[in-house]
Amino acid sequence: MNAPGDAPGDGSAGGAANDDADGRPGNSEAARQPKPGTQTVDRSVAVLRSFEDAARQTPTEIAHRTGLSVSTAHRIVHALHATGMLAQDAATERYFLGPTTAILGRLALERMGATLLQPELTALRDGTGEAVSLGVRAGDEVAVLLHLPSTHPLRYEQPPGDRNPIHTCAMGKTLLAFGGDPVAMDEPYRSFTPATLTTRAELDADLRRVRDRGFAVNDEERLPGVRAVAAPVRDGGGRVFAAVALQGPSVRFGDDRLPGLAEAVRAAAGRLTDLHRHLS
Repeated sequence: MNAPGDAPGDGSAGGAANDDADGRPGNSEAARQPKPGTQTVDRSVAVLRSFEDAARQTPTEIAHRTGLSVSTAHRIVHALHATGMLAQDAATERYFLGPTTAILGRLALERMGATLLQPELTALRDGTGEAVSLGVRAGDEVAVLLHLPSTHPLRYEQPPGDRNPIHTCAMGKTLLAFGGDPVAMDEPYRSFTPATLTTRAELDADLRRVRDRGFAVNDEERLPGVRAVAAPVRDGGGRVFAAVALQGPSVRFGDDRLPGLAEAVRAAAGRLTDLHRHLS
């Protein structure tokens, strides 16, 4: 079962401007105005993130993916290319993530301690035979930092860089239950399967269960036929900064085996926490 996550869609809610009695824009409108320079940053980030879905692109393809005009995409691509954030294939003239991006990404993983945690993740994968992921919160999504595939032919794959809606996955519910910050999405939350939690009440009830037992379960809430268990990883200050998960097909994650997998992931999360504290 090769089931990568879908790219999440963007949504926005508009509202009428709130004017003061003298006709000047009210505070709510002023708060919505972008700060100087942020539009350029937002567009540059959008261009870089478009490479999550395509390894090599032309500026026209980038414009299509980001909703930017072709001229704006060209301008940003050229600026990013000049800094090494993007590189260009001389034969095809397509752009791809460049050496500066690679270096920064590697440094970020190392300074978060993620790469040093990999041996423990490998031990968890080898001990259970199931796929292991390490993820962090990115807004109302979970970004996958590391992924080790299962040793079984039938498996769930989620490569580094994948993002999943936070309310649909075990890592996301772990980060919500122990992280403190609620989701910012409007109800109903996007549904992917009949099991997806789509209301705040449903999600809050499940998060209480997560806190009580110390781990989260994804019971086919993101993809039919896929289950997962996850537990929190804490830093030196006791703050939950990541979640570790075991993921696989429901035929191997039955109710008879789930408690053992949950105990394995909780124990691994504890060892990862201890390791990270020593590294901090």
